Amino acid sequence: MKQIICFGEVLWDILPTGKKLGGAPLNVALRAQWFGNKASVISSIGKDNIGKELIGEMESHSANLDHIQVSKNFETSQVLVHLDRNGSATYEIKMPCAWDDIVLSKNDLDAVKKSDAFIYGSLVARSNTSRQTLFELLNNSKFNVFDVNLRPPHYSQKIIESLMQLADFIKFNDDEIFEICANMGCKDKSLEESIRFISERTNTNQICITLGENGAAFFHSNKLYYNKGYKITVADTVGAGDSFLACLISKLVNNASPQEAIDFACVTGALVASKDGANPTITIEEVVNMMQTS
Repeated sequence: MKQIICFGEVLWDILPTGKKLGGAPLNVALRAQWFGNKASVISSIGKDNIGKELIGEMESHSANLDHIQVSKNFETSQVLVHLDRNGSATYEIKMPCAWDDIVLSKNDLDAVKKSDAFIYGSLVARSNTSRQTLFELLNNSKFNVFDVNLRPPHYSQKIIESLMQLADFIKFNDDEIFEICANMGCKDKSLEESIRFISERTNTNQICITLGENGAAFFHSNKLYYNKGYKITVADTVGAGDSFLACLISKLVNNASPQEAIDFACVTGALVASKDGANPTITIEEVVNMMQTS
């Protein structure tokens, strides 16, 4: 059984249909666990009632709670989610909150050292405390997976570039890679040129770009792999990219081929987007059926 550790936000997504468990690292950990891995998230909640409710909801998903801290300084995070007519989400993220206050512990450090993949995002790096903890953990892990999430105004180009330099694998969406490349002086290039630019500048040989309804591209060991996506009726896009990443990394650390990994990941992400919330129940039968009928 492979061990996957995620670092960053745990929170309540406040959706039109009500509040649901969320936060990209938690979403990734829950889906990675569903794929048979031992998965945990390093994060922090507040000393409040909604924090207790969040822990209860995590327990109902059989989540590992060994690395959830309780902040004395800030409240449990709640994020207001706005959905457009196509189900695409935008977010209102309060600052500061409990996951801005993740401190370094020996327990967390030991777990990261033993992990097969350490997955982190850019949002949690907005605060000094959590950012310092993240950089310490990154220097002690074997395989660093950077999930870029550009949520204005919660990031800076300088920090993004520092986090990319420490990554063995980077995931962007297409808008994110073009923005970051432009800020690094690489403008008006094709997707493939942008991928190779990032690879050369960061010495990273695994880069994945999600393309929405058009699937994804995966650069692995100087070769590009594609999946054209799957046609679905979108309920909402919350967490779809997180489940995509969880599946992709799960497949890779369990020695699947790059093409098999991206195909399976695209199906998983599509199924999640077809259902409400970030962590809906899906089955292996649904995944296999969609792959066979598409």
